[in-house]
Amino acid sequence: MSSAVELLPKEYGYVVLVVVLYTFLNFWMAAQVGRARKRYAYKVPYPTMYASESENKDAKVFNCVQRGHQNSLEMMPMFFVLLVLGGLKHPCISAALGFFFAFTRYFYFKGYATGDPMNRLAIGKYGFLAIFGLIGCTISFGVSLLLRG
Repeated sequence: MSSAVELLPKEYGYVVLVVVLYTFLNFWMAAQVGRARKRYAYKVPYPTMYASESENKDAKVFNCVQRGHQNSLEMMPMFFVLLVLGGLKHPCISAALGFFFAFTRYFYFKGYATGDPMNRLAIGKYGFLAIFGLIGCTISFGVSLLLRG
């Protein structure tokens, strides 16, 4: 009986590294939110998720930092599932798409954190191309499973 590592193509290692890369990107975004909470002007203690604009003149900027991270967290499960499954059949393509998604997500967050939500789309909008590519890789994997003899 073979181990799972022996069954996977060696290129699947790229998929694994992209998962780790995105995990560190998420840690970094979380740290940015933590730093924003501590800034004197924002005054947003835990467990409060968002600042009240009626109580804090800088609430919009803090809320944009928080939303940038929150939106990335909301996408993470779908991204990981598509990356991991699509990578089983197309490891190099999936890893490249995953890296591209992480790259765009960084700029999505940085743009959002400026306080102007439209800035998240300058480069961040291209991340959806990577998601659609990963959907294609995952569909290809699923169809190949159904068609194997």
